[in-house]
Amino acid sequence: MTDQGDWTTDLDIRIARTDEDVAAHHRVREAVFVAEQNIFVDHDRDQWDDDAVKVVARLRDEVVGAVRLYPIDEAGLWKGDRLAVLAGARTLGVGAPLVRFAVATAGQMGGARMIALIQRPNVPFFHRLGWSRLGDATSYRGASHQEMTIALSGAQPAFAPAGYRWAFGGTAA
Repeated sequence: MTDQGDWTTDLDIRIARTDEDVAAHHRVREAVFVAEQNIFVDHDRDQWDDDAVKVVARLRDEVVGAVRLYPIDEAGLWKGDRLAVLAGARTLGVGAPLVRFAVATAGQMGGARMIALIQRPNVPFFHRLGWSRLGDATSYRGASHQEMTIALSGAQPAFAPAGYRWAFGGTAA
């Protein structure tokens, strides 16, 4: 990633549908969460991976970003997580279009609201993208995280995110 040029014309964000894209999605996550950040030991896969919508960000011929999203209830609540961008692509601004794609995709799939558990240093980034804090900071796998939320297209104004505290291991309001 030495030639940064006009990367916007070379950025392709899409749902991972091929075996190659799914494998690349997992490679990016492992590079960030296992090798770089040491949040997980061997891999970061869990029970959500089987049915999650996996998204990849491809810059030229290389997958440099990944995120997964999935519905967690029938009322339209979706979760976005495992957002990962390779270190060499972070300064190019790949993260914002990747998050926007995930939010738009969840909305197109019938979602009303999305939640995510964000590493604390990334909270200002998500805030600039329209996300709001939900509750207090918490620890996840030894790192400080903040629950955040955003309304998706078609969300009802009366939607109460506090009613979904159970999604983070809390009790419903």
